[in-house]
Amino acid sequence: MRCSAFPEDLIAAQSAWERTYRSLADPVHRERTTVLRRRLLELSIQVWWHPYWREAGTGQRVALRTAAREPEAGAG
Repeated sequence: MRCSAFPEDLIAAQSAWERTYRSLADPVHRERTTVLRRRLLELSIQVWWHPYWREAGTGQRVALRTAAREPEAGAG
């Protein structure tokens, strides 16, 4: 169940970050490391500088990562 306190676009960006990070660690994607690293940087910027953080405390970042992982845990 997703936490409704986070905007959908922020959860989507964090979920994409998680998937990209796992892909970067996967030896199958050795030929794509540059592309994956660039994508990871883009997503990091989106998540870190999202307008949501102006109002929320930084302690919510862990909760965001947890919320972004929850849908994937149920799909596996």
